[in-house]
Amino acid sequence: MREPSDSRWFREVLGQYPTGVCVVTAVQADGSRAGFVVGSFTSVSLDPPLVAFFPDKGSTSWPKIEKAGRFCVNILSADQEHLCRQFASKAEDKFQGVAVRAAGSGSPVIEGVVAWIDCDLESVQEAGDHYIVLGRVRELDVEDPQLPLLFFQGGYGRFAPLSLAAPGHRGALTEQLRKVDLVRPAMESLAADLSARCIATAVVDDELVVLASSGSPDAGARATLVGVHLPFAPPNGSALAASYDEGRVEAWLKTLPEGTDRDEHRRRLDRVRERGYSVGLLNEAQRKFASVLDRLAADPRSMKTENLRSLVTRLNYDPADLSSDAKRAIRVIAVPVPGVNGEADLAFTLYGFSKPDANGGIDAYIDRVREAGRQAASSLNGHAPAGV
Repeated sequence: MREPSDSRWFREVLGQYPTGVCVVTAVQADGSRAGFVVGSFTSVSLDPPLVAFFPDKGSTSWPKIEKAGRFCVNILSADQEHLCRQFASKAEDKFQGVAVRAAGSGSPVIEGVVAWIDCDLESVQEAGDHYIVLGRVRELDVEDPQLPLLFFQGGYGRFAPLSLAAPGHRGALTEQLRKVDLVRPAMESLAADLSARCIATAVVDDELVVLASSGSPDAGARATLVGVHLPFAPPNGSALAASYDEGRVEAWLKTLPEGTDRDEHRRRLDRVRERGYSVGLLNEAQRKFASVLDRLAADPRSMKTENLRSLVTRLNYDPADLSSDAKRAIRVIAVPVPGVNGEADLAFTLYGFSKPDANGGIDAYIDRVREAGRQAASSLNGHAPAGV
């Protein structure tokens, strides 16, 4: 054990704890802008709304911000490491080439940050070789809900979550995310048991939205699909649509292109009801769809909805005969998670799993996914509805 007076050791030990990276900005009385990087930003109080950060007494930027009497905390995204280095430099104009706009206080909001918090300076206290700065929050917002930039063990990086839920931006998805909080343990256990990835989806405003994702480390590092919006068009969302009444099923089928055999999709939906699950089989469209999902995870605007809808309709789902060959081609398993009225509130979709062994084969995987659906339904309703 070493003494805390050993500053190098102090930094090394505290460096085991990751911190977010923010840029604090302000506008001085003469109109010039000031900004610097902090890795010590934290929330303090809800009532009144207070936040804090801890600038070094040796900082040349902090006195400028203190004189301004107000500031904006900009939470950098994982793709903004270059801005971190720019604002940590001794450059005369740290804002050169940086797109900003004014917050209510006049302090600069940096475009593309994860979130920003605009504050009035509340108080400043000395704390060793740093200050404790309290800010009273004037306004705040989520600018772009993506992964934040982190500082950890002397380097910059990003959080690679195994389990993640979508943000409820401006109150959207509140009810769905409440349900996701209840079912996430079942998702996480399923993903871990089968060394795979599991997503929870729901229909929101006629789209299929990925609300949460869980994954085993053994499933490999893949971009998270959380927050991605997909067309709710056959066969996409079959595990959900199978629980709907005739009116909602008809609306779902009407999304198919002209000339499509709707009766065939009805028959497939009947199979999902009878089996209690939906499966997707490997084909060329499935390969393309997997590639598209990776692109959408990185950039949700990378593909037009109509092109995605056309690709979805070519997927191979829920064949009449689940022969041995068909079972070997299964790449996706989806089950409904019914609510109290029997209609599916959510669906679990498992993918990215390794080839099952001979002991039980894919049937054992399907049974485990259905079990997770029952566990989730029990968490939502207090008991598992019949037929799940």
